[in-house]
Amino acid sequence: MEAREIQLAARPHGWPTADTFRLVQVERPEPGPGQVLVRNVFMSVDPYMRGRMNDVKSYTPPFRLDHALSGAAIGEVVEANGTPLAAGQLVLHDLGWRDFAVLDAARAMVIDPGAAPTVSSYLGALGIPGLTAYVGLLDIASFAPGDAVFVSGAAGAVGRLVGQIAKAKGASRVIGSAGSAAKVAHLRELGFDAAFNYKDAPVAAQLRDAAPDGIDVYFDNVGTDHLEAALFSLNPRGRVALCGAIAVYNATEPPPGPRNLGLAVGKRLTLRGYIVSDHFDRMPALRDEMARWLRDGTVQNHETVVDGLENAPDAFLGLLRGENIGKMVVRL
Repeated sequence: MEAREIQLAARPHGWPTADTFRLVQVERPEPGPGQVLVRNVFMSVDPYMRGRMNDVKSYTPPFRLDHALSGAAIGEVVEANGTPLAAGQLVLHDLGWRDFAVLDAARAMVIDPGAAPTVSSYLGALGIPGLTAYVGLLDIASFAPGDAVFVSGAAGAVGRLVGQIAKAKGASRVIGSAGSAAKVAHLRELGFDAAFNYKDAPVAAQLRDAAPDGIDVYFDNVGTDHLEAALFSLNPRGRVALCGAIAVYNATEPPPGPRNLGLAVGKRLTLRGYIVSDHFDRMPALRDEMARWLRDGTVQNHETVVDGLENAPDAFLGLLRGENIGKMVVRL
């Protein structure tokens, strides 16, 4: 029997294109002893995958040319070869970008479909984006009740969760930036106290208007002008969680850095980068609180869903262009 997978056809220079990817028919894999065959039903596309398309040393190995890409996915067990798992169970694993996957049973985590509004929540609020938001805000930025929080890229999978967690934990004010009027309206519907379109005017001026008393925490998904603006607005002893810098992921020339980094000295600021895989021990805490927040409506879940494995490259490219609101997922 045949299966399909999306391979990396070429390493992009600058923005990826449709030619970066290749849809390939392959022989359906068979599970060996202690392995399971999974039919994927949802897969994730995420900004970090852009970095893995470059052949450079990083915190995670690059994708291999002419091999299937990988990433978080949810699938149904089809065969379980001498494992505790059973056919029909839903599992979370890391072999997305294909319709069938074979993996060791230890790499498949059984999920409870009744614990969230949608099964695909395990790719978002109950998955890596949720953990990224939770750890970044609470642990890396040391959020405390009463803090004023600014989130860049706030309508994406991580940013919108950061804002909602901050509200749930007692923030005095939550501000978000996004790239369209529709996204700004969405943030206000989620309960953000202020939101602005970073394309309308300089970020520093819009942030100053949205937070006249300054901010205590900045959650950085964008970098560049957003980080520079936050440094101006941060109050003394403010904290920055450096989660990502999507503004430079496709840059072909070194981007200009924040010109005001010296403010970190006089303001006694803390700027800390982090990688979510260092914090998997916090996943139980996230899932306990997040599942409750999803059930009672404290946190609203929103997804942009693209249908079909063959359309996964378009979903990824759309993510980089900012076409999604909330988590971008592909339904296979």
